[in-house]
Amino acid sequence: MREVLIRGAEVLVTMDGARRELRGADLLIRGGEIAAVGQGLVTTGEVVSAAGCVVTPGLINTHHHLYQTLTRAVPGGQDALLFGWLKTLYPIWAQMGPEEIFTSAQIGLAELALSGCTLSSDHLYLYPNGARLDDTIAAAAELGLRFHPTRGAMSIGESAGGLPPDSLVEREEAILTDCIRVIDAHHDPRPGSMLRVGVAPCSPFSVSRELMRDAAVLARDKGVMLHTHLAENDEDIAYSLHQFGCRPGQYAEDLGWTGADVWHAHCVKLSGSEIDLFARSKTGVAHCPCSNCRLGSGIAPIRAMRDAGVNVALGVDGSASNDAGNLIAEARQAMLLQRVQNGADAMSVREALEIATLGGAQVLGRPELGSLEPGKRADLAIWDVSGLEAAGAWDPVAALLLSGPTRVKHLFVEGRQIVRDDQITTLDLPRVVERANHLARALAR
Repeated sequence: MREVLIRGAEVLVTMDGARRELRGADLLIRGGEIAAVGQGLVTTGEVVSAAGCVVTPGLINTHHHLYQTLTRAVPGGQDALLFGWLKTLYPIWAQMGPEEIFTSAQIGLAELALSGCTLSSDHLYLYPNGARLDDTIAAAAELGLRFHPTRGAMSIGESAGGLPPDSLVEREEAILTDCIRVIDAHHDPRPGSMLRVGVAPCSPFSVSRELMRDAAVLARDKGVMLHTHLAENDEDIAYSLHQFGCRPGQYAEDLGWTGADVWHAHCVKLSGSEIDLFARSKTGVAHCPCSNCRLGSGIAPIRAMRDAGVNVALGVDGSASNDAGNLIAEARQAMLLQRVQNGADAMSVREALEIATLGGAQVLGRPELGSLEPGKRADLAIWDVSGLEAAGAWDPVAALLLSGPTRVKHLFVEGRQIVRDDQITTLDLPRVVERANHLARALAR
């Protein structure tokens, strides 16, 4: 069985139960698993030097819209709130097809990998011109990133009082049928799985109450997780109160959308009682700080959620509302926003890193990920702290969020090296970038 020895890390951040940080430590990978952690380990296989580096568990991204990578910095949406931003972008997204979905996923996932991410979810909720969830799955498989795509959907168009144009919505029967198809074709529930599929109606303002309820029943019948947007901004709360006569948390609970198999994106405007509901029910939250800033949605009450016992993870959100997909930068932003809101001692570097690693594993139901311990899967990021960005840093672990670097030197997923010396090993990235720019220019015309 193939072995790789990561030798001589300046600091190895285990994220184990004791949150140990080991200086001068080695890590032995055997196959796709961590075989040993300690000093003086040996191998007859490959040796990768980690001198001058911090080694962390791979970061986990729990909310993205990869298709949006081809619509970054669109002028009409740069200064809009959520609903106006969506109105600007829906007609552009309606022009996409399988090639745009596939290429945008390649770009978005490569960007994530270079920022230390080893597992990403994706929320694809529109399928124009023959696009399918399978297009993003193919992109992730080619790159080699662990993937948790969700079959999203929109069913209420403008003519029925919804926000999206009618051309982007689907019949609810067809949505549920395709959910079954992609789960049966792709979902792998085994520990160490490289691919799991979730069910993810887009939001309360783009699908019916009946579809939300039916999706929850289907997901539990199939043993997969549920995901949607919730309580993202003030417009979202006003819509819920007007349309449903209750706040988003109550709406979610009434329709079966709470529990350890559910995670909601954003949750910027959760009330205290909704936070308590999520804590009791073990409902997860994907916190997307940069997107929340970009769209002016507000600062999610992450400190209150964590203190109440809510499982919180990070998401970069779509690249039309961030507009980057850098997960280590997202961890920094999460820490800074909690300090702005609650004081400089509200969140430490190490707590933010915990949210980015263990937090993601907890929210996505992956106990075999999120820490560097024997028996866990070999997903890890190696950060070079010997260069310019961390020069003068007294604490190399804290430097990851306080100064840098923001790009990994090496990245391993299931023991396979996806990034080597700052370069993606599995894609001809310049060619993919050229293709993405060509497709984006075509959309702009």
